[in-house]
Amino acid sequence: MEMNAEILAAILDAYAYEVVFVDRDHIVRFLNKAAKKKYGSMVKVGNSIFNCHNERAKVKIEEFLARADAGEEGELFEVLNGATGEREFFVPVRDAAGKVVGYFERHENHWCKEDPAAPVVINPIY
Repeated sequence: MEMNAEILAAILDAYAYEVVFVDRDHIVRFLNKAAKKKYGSMVKVGNSIFNCHNERAKVKIEEFLARADAGEEGELFEVLNGATGEREFFVPVRDAAGKVVGYFERHENHWCKEDPAAPVVINPIY
């Protein structure tokens, strides 16, 4: 099987959490099935992510991009959302040369109450 955009979209559609990929110009380029269901017409491919985010969020996103551009690796802890109980992470997406080409936000329900910024450890099954 050859990997292509259709298969990659199907993989992301199988993910239970929403994925909204945004490019460096803050234009939405992809929504998986969960994101389309959750956000409906509020978020659309081709529109600015700032159509549905306030100025405070814009500043925060720019700060995360600056950290990623400065070389900070991996996903960046954003906030523990008290309303939903989710940890939220800013995830920079890099090309083969390591340049940040876009980003998405990752939400996660399973976290350690003693240290909400700690990454979740997945125990491999051998």
